[in-house]
Amino acid sequence: MTDSQRLPLSAKVFLVCGFYLVALGLYFALLRPALLPEDPRYIGSSLEAIRAAAPGLERWLGLVFKVMGGFMVATGALTMLAACRWLAKRERGTFAALAVAGAASVGLMSATNFLLNSDFRWLLLLPALLWLLGLACYLGEC
Repeated sequence: MTDSQRLPLSAKVFLVCGFYLVALGLYFALLRPALLPEDPRYIGSSLEAIRAAAPGLERWLGLVFKVMGGFMVATGALTMLAACRWLAKRERGTFAALAVAGAASVGLMSATNFLLNSDFRWLLLLPALLWLLGLACYLGEC
């Protein structure tokens, strides 16, 4: 790769974001339990009471998380494509597409985890901040 073909910093940041989303999506699709220990606490009930009141809930949530994980993998893959192809070429609409994608994915995820007072809220703020850093780098590369 020559100097003129090297990826700009914004592309590198978005590559990291894309890899993160793919990894998180695989976790959701393949490993995440239907209910985390924080879930019954947020609901205000015990796991046993939830299971008794809604016996199929965990099976249903497992399917929901598989679908959600697939969408995360898809978003991550497209983010990596944008990073490798569109950011370096400054393709028209790239900034807007990445801004909307970030707000709808890692931004919404982070905000929701703060609303839920999730045990993972501070960790899940990092990808949103990284996404904002990527957008700022892109603007600075004009």
